Amino acid sequence: MDASSSPKVVVIVATYNERENVQRLLPLLLQSPMRPGVIIVDDNSPDGTGAVVRLAAESAPGRVDLIERSGKLGYGSAFVEGFRRALECGADIIVTMDADFSHDPQAIPSLVAALGQYDLAIGSRYVGGIRILNWGMNRLLLSTAANRYINAILRFGLTDCTSGFRAYRSAVLRSIELGRASARGYAFLVEILEMAYRKQFRITEVPIVYTERETGRSKMSRGVILEAVFRPWQLLLRRLWTPR
Repeated sequence: MDASSSPKVVVIVATYNERENVQRLLPLLLQSPMRPGVIIVDDNSPDGTGAVVRLAAESAPGRVDLIERSGKLGYGSAFVEGFRRALECGADIIVTMDADFSHDPQAIPSLVAALGQYDLAIGSRYVGGIRILNWGMNRLLLSTAANRYINAILRFGLTDCTSGFRAYRSAVLRSIELGRASARGYAFLVEILEMAYRKQFRITEVPIVYTERETGRSKMSRGVILEAVFRPWQLLLRRLWTPR
């Protein structure tokens, strides 16, 4: 496939106080042979993350887009804004990932390649075995239990429902009602997955290696955890109330 017929790939990253990581991540994304566009959705980071992105946008015109928001408005709404911007830009494939290098940019081509047969590809830490570096046993048990909990309620039949490293065909995001995705935290990932599942899009998992962040702080909070506990039940009620 020549460059003129290659799909337009856009990578979306939501950030809050990720200046050091973004400084390293953006050059790697821009140097990728896939030549993706990059959308950074920043929640008014006080550490200067936005300034780093603006500088990158100046050095790579047309390839880096910064959405600056007024405050810390949440993980879910950040990706909804990023999805809308990517669709407006004519993206064929939208990749979502974290800024902290827990998701390896070199794995993006594998996710995109999976869309040759599927509509949504999830970078899975668990399919075919556990591939997580630098996690303690308590966190690993919590993560695996969370995925079993979600599958017990919503019956996705997937090993990693909570992975944010994903590739979507644009048709998926155009088809689902993004405005109904109201989760603020990481429950958003389950919410979007449920929407795609309900539309009967083809979903697959691609094995990835997940590495715990080296710099910056995790955005996990008690509120995020509580939302993740209750949201699957809300989604199940919505599923039962609204026929496919």
